[in-house]
Amino acid sequence: MTKYRTIETSFKGPEKHWVGDGFYVSQYFPEGQDLLERFSPFILMDYNAPHYFAPEGDKRLGVGAHPHRGFETVTIDYAGTVEHHDNKGNKGKLNPGDVQWMTAGSGVLHKEYHGSEFADKGGMFHMVQLWVNLPQKDKMTDPHYQPITKDQMGIVPLKDNHGEVRIISGEFDGTKGPATTYSPINLYNVHLKNHGEVELHEPSHFNTGMLVINGEVKVNEDRTFKEGDFVLFDNVEGEIKVEAISDDALFLVLSGEPLNEPVVAYGPFVMNTRDEILQAYQDFRDGKFGTEDF
Repeated sequence: MTKYRTIETSFKGPEKHWVGDGFYVSQYFPEGQDLLERFSPFILMDYNAPHYFAPEGDKRLGVGAHPHRGFETVTIDYAGTVEHHDNKGNKGKLNPGDVQWMTAGSGVLHKEYHGSEFADKGGMFHMVQLWVNLPQKDKMTDPHYQPITKDQMGIVPLKDNHGEVRIISGEFDGTKGPATTYSPINLYNVHLKNHGEVELHEPSHFNTGMLVINGEVKVNEDRTFKEGDFVLFDNVEGEIKVEAISDDALFLVLSGEPLNEPVVAYGPFVMNTRDEILQAYQDFRDGKFGTEDF
């Protein structure tokens, strides 16, 4: 008899809010659920479910210059385009299927906004942004980016034409994703079609959850979940079986080894102590993050 990894809880995100004027998100955690220590190394998840934007013309919707220190942001693009640039001269663009993995490290100021072609034409916008904590020894690493395009993902086709798994980081069934991480993290999208199914074999000590992006699925032959549901699994041995109830389904798996370190998050900074948070704000006020005029 198959031993399944049990479900600890499931929930939907709280009421949506605007981040700047270009991102209409539901913050599943920590606003919706306080998982700051429980779901290490994942700190925050904003989900911008599909939202239509009318043509913007010359106005580029988004969020202006803002700082980060002590963690990484991972932006996963499902529809629409995002551009960004920072005060160190880095810039880039995400198209559907792409991922931007930004290591804020010691500190960076950056902007994010809708891509120019998307702003001209308008359309559906659909994104996930994760904040991933950095280990204490790596908190002050130099800021850098990993721009990851759709065709760089690790791909595992599922049997019987039942879909595929696209790996961003870590590995699935022996296939690795392109992102480099500071702690072990398996992050991947699973697309099921033709009422397909998949088995997930995540280490029992990894904190593991999944967000249903599209369609309806059954987990462990027992419970069904729909678009917008987040499922958090217990840290016990066992496989996770996911079957598509709808003809087409998509879900994002987040699974990582907990850092087991103190964590203090306040505003745009995530450190290990309150004093380090206060120092981050002081450094920002003192201009050590660089100019906001970029």
